[in-house]
Amino acid sequence: MKLKSLFVSAAIAASMPMMAWNGSVLISTPNTSMLLHADEGSDLRFAYYGERIDESEIHQIHDAWDGLNQAAYPAFGEKVHELTALQVVHADGNMSLELTVQGVETHDAGDAVETVITLADDVYPFTVDLHYRAYKDVDVIESWATYKHNEKKDVVLQRFDSFQMPIRQGDVWISHLYGSWAAETSVATEPLQPGIKVISNIDGSRNGHLSHPDVMISLDGKPQENQGRVYGAVLCWSGNFKLRFQTEYRNVHKFFIGMNDEASEYRLAKGEVFETPKVALTYTAKGLSGASRNYHRWARKHGMVYGSDKPHDVLLNSWEGVYFDVFEPKMDEMMRDFAAIGGEMFVMDDGWFGTKYKRNNDKGALGDWIVDTTKLPNGIQGLVNTADKYGLKFGIWVEPEATNVESVLYEKHPDWALNVKGRNQHYGRGGGQMLLDLCNPKVQDFIYNMVDTLLTNYPGIAYIKWDANVELKNYGSSYLPAYKQSHIYIDYHRGLVNVLERIRAKHPDVVIQACGGGGGRVSYGVMPYFDEFWVSDNTDALQRIFIQWGTSYFYPANAMAQHVSASPNHQTGRVVPLKFRFDVAMSGRLGMEMQPGSMTDAEREYAKKTIGEYKEILRPIVQQGNLYRLVSPYDDKGYASLMYTNDDASRAIVFAYKMKHFNNMLVPRLRLDGLDASKTYEFRELSVPVGENPSHLNGKRIKGAILMNTGFEIPLDREYSSRVYELVAID
Repeated sequence: MKLKSLFVSAAIAASMPMMAWNGSVLISTPNTSMLLHADEGSDLRFAYYGERIDESEIHQIHDAWDGLNQAAYPAFGEKVHELTALQVVHADGNMSLELTVQGVETHDAGDAVETVITLADDVYPFTVDLHYRAYKDVDVIESWATYKHNEKKDVVLQRFDSFQMPIRQGDVWISHLYGSWAAETSVATEPLQPGIKVISNIDGSRNGHLSHPDVMISLDGKPQENQGRVYGAVLCWSGNFKLRFQTEYRNVHKFFIGMNDEASEYRLAKGEVFETPKVALTYTAKGLSGASRNYHRWARKHGMVYGSDKPHDVLLNSWEGVYFDVFEPKMDEMMRDFAAIGGEMFVMDDGWFGTKYKRNNDKGALGDWIVDTTKLPNGIQGLVNTADKYGLKFGIWVEPEATNVESVLYEKHPDWALNVKGRNQHYGRGGGQMLLDLCNPKVQDFIYNMVDTLLTNYPGIAYIKWDANVELKNYGSSYLPAYKQSHIYIDYHRGLVNVLERIRAKHPDVVIQACGGGGGRVSYGVMPYFDEFWVSDNTDALQRIFIQWGTSYFYPANAMAQHVSASPNHQTGRVVPLKFRFDVAMSGRLGMEMQPGSMTDAEREYAKKTIGEYKEILRPIVQQGNLYRLVSPYDDKGYASLMYTNDDASRAIVFAYKMKHFNNMLVPRLRLDGLDASKTYEFRELSVPVGENPSHLNGKRIKGAILMNTGFEIPLDREYSSRVYELVAID
């Protein structure tokens, strides 16, 4: 239904448009609203995004701040001296666009209400549809754009942002994630200063290493965890991205977010539709943690394969236990030992395949997905049977997007690897690894058929660890024609999504983990097809506090795979108590990355008890609960703390970690959040080592108001002390 000069509400109870203030489009979630001005024949203007308002308050927004002078989706050609969200070259060489509103549509989309604002150029037959999907049960609005044209020849897209928003200048800060292998998702916090701030990634295949396509924008000064107004923006794209903040002499910061335009000109054919990735937006007045909780609810309800009501299993991954030595007797032994302490799933990592070229290291055999029977004489089915014998589920490692020079696949199909004609290849991990050309439908079919055959032939496989260990090193496709070589960064990920959609359609119940050489695939671009992320190859518990803290800004606990590893740690050499390692790992999806048989009897007894507590007590609240980050490791206070509550705040789990240790070191009182101030909570300490007594807090009963306002003394008296408490409301 086309609408002219009307008010469109995407509110929780409204799915049909209603007449109201002339030219306004109001898009609402349960607690937030976005207001746009869309007079037909005029350009689209951005007016407001914040606490929920209704139609009677629209004029008050305009009276309080004349935001209508800011374009909602500026295109190059309207104001060529300003940054733009869209830039094209028409078939005749003209680079201008002047987009005006042609109409507004709204429809009920089941769990959301979608509003589409159509913009078009008056001179060229070029149309832009701006989509806004407002969810009815969470405070998230998804926004994206689609382009199409009816010109005689291709139109070249040179910039194609998904969303743009003006933000009133003030004491505005941003929080974003950065890092590299084994040090992913570090948190950077900085004020917006005059000039242009760019956050970008050009890895090509993954976007969870280096910078991340997510940002939180704090409007009230230096960010606080549980208070202050915050915008969140997440680009749901697995490839290269670019976020830009422009701060000039005017009264706004201009924020742009979308795919990276670097080496990515896209030739849009007549009648073809180009869709940008979705941006998930949120607003809260409850600080960074409040924005995180919005994203976590949205992910569990709408963005993940596994819903919030499905617990993720406690698993043992073989990698740090045996590395490439995945011989059948060792697998049997690890399964037996893990089952004895309460494990639920065993995952065999890299090293299980290869015939002509053996997978005994990272130098060869990728793409040759045939079992090495010298290692596994009874094949995969034998391992599935062994896991079943011990009461475990079985999982397996694959890296479907890559090949090695030393592989039968590459010998048969060298053109299936991304390559640059006339130049030497550049290689990744092991000195011989390359990405397959996912722009090519034949390559997509090969990857799909490989995974499908594996799951069809062995229906006992319940879990896949899908790895991606190399960036896009060779920017050339034997499949794409010469004039479309600049499509590689985009078409690679379109091809990946096509494969994943096909796999999920046929195998919806298999749990699939996204691993990207560690945390390189932590991204909402792939979350709809994966159940969890491997957050980092660094399993050191101390550094994992920082890595997991940053990841939790945008991603829920049940998507964060967190493993207990050996001591000394294999990456840092750090010696850390088993309790500390468990307490850190239990704040997400608990797993192990070691040899259970190498533990002492006391350690195995502790592990069995603690895994049991995790499954029965912690898992339901941690994996599906509401996160409150309390004391940040980045504040350098020597300790860190976070907590989860269930929806009615009748139960909570509190984690606290001592990260530095000095004599007479002051540990401040710990103040909680998210509790019911009127209720009294009883403490129960969990994860207590064998032979030790719980702390003085065990069994104490304290009012929620006191726990949140005054706080309590938490006993962290030794190096690498850690505490885990369950709080239960008793009245």
